[in-house]
Amino acid sequence: MAQKRDYYEVLGVSKTATEDEIKKAYRQIAIKYHPDRNPGDKQAEEKFKEAAEAYNVLHDPQKRQQYDQFGFAGPMGGGGFDGFGGASMNMDDIFSMFGDIFGGRGFGGFSGRAGRPQQHRGSDLRLKVRLSLQEVNQGVVKKFKVRKDITCQHCHGTGAEAGTGSETCPTCHGSGVITHTTQSIFGMMQTQGVCPTCHGEGHVIKNKCHECGGTGVVKGEEVVEIKIPAGVAEGMVVNVPGKGNAGHRGGINGDIQVFIEEEDNDTFVRDGNDLIYNLLLDFPTAALGGEVDIPTIEGTTLKVKIENGTQPGKTLRLRGKGLPAVQGYGSGKGDLVVNISVYIPKALSKEEKKVIETFKDSDNFKGDRQTKESIFQRFKNYFS
Repeated sequence: MAQKRDYYEVLGVSKTATEDEIKKAYRQIAIKYHPDRNPGDKQAEEKFKEAAEAYNVLHDPQKRQQYDQFGFAGPMGGGGFDGFGGASMNMDDIFSMFGDIFGGRGFGGFSGRAGRPQQHRGSDLRLKVRLSLQEVNQGVVKKFKVRKDITCQHCHGTGAEAGTGSETCPTCHGSGVITHTTQSIFGMMQTQGVCPTCHGEGHVIKNKCHECGGTGVVKGEEVVEIKIPAGVAEGMVVNVPGKGNAGHRGGINGDIQVFIEEEDNDTFVRDGNDLIYNLLLDFPTAALGGEVDIPTIEGTTLKVKIENGTQPGKTLRLRGKGLPAVQGYGSGKGDLVVNISVYIPKALSKEEKKVIETFKDSDNFKGDRQTKESIFQRFKNYFS
């Protein structure tokens, strides 16, 4: 399988290109490689599809942001043909985009492709899901009971009463569009518009279904299982293709967009794919050294050696004990960063005070110049 090219490279625009620049670049490529201008040319058709895929992602601010951040492995679905989120598009999907690009329905005059009957697409649904850090670490399948438009069971989505069907539109003869011819200073000009009788569908229903009123959809509920990949973060969007509202009269289902939120964790603080754990050492262990148990996101603990004379503010980095990269984007897992602080008791018994006072005048407990400078530097770095 050929390696996918960067979408900006495909359209020949910079990563800072405006929406108008992206649209203009796509328009030029689409005209150049349109299948009707290059009949039988498989290479031209592939370039045509490649450009449509790139435009489909880059013209949408949300999809573009996901692509800029995660590339082809991004969690935002519906962006590409087989890469960006696992969505799939065919030539009909591509031609349906032309109304946005060319201000009308496709390329008027190209083998009648502009006359393809319109297929309705159901609207997208949006959901929010709150995840614990443990769910983020492992990935999780969530079930939602979603109220949405579903296919009418009485007419099976046709919109027509049982035993009846649709008829070819008498106005556009099934094309979904009507053509107007006008005389101008440049000669005869043809323009196309959506058929006012069938609204671009190419057919009309004489006897509408009494359950759905001819739309082919009714309100209903569906339990949807949504797989959330490991490594997602607050603000990301996971797209679930085909689970949104049903399209009218057998049209394409919309998608469900799942917005990710994270719950606060009592043990760890997330920093990208790294996890931060604040370890509060007792003074004897900090001074004499020893072993401590460090919790992990998996629920286990790790034995970590503490060197004698460990200073407050020191950090330990446990490689690969953080969170995974989302859908493999990036290298390996993050780290578990242990920030060390030392507990100083607020109240002491008389015996404890006597013991500590014996060390008060010891130079070993006053700290040398190098130690003081090191602590001050760490303090400066914290605020820089």
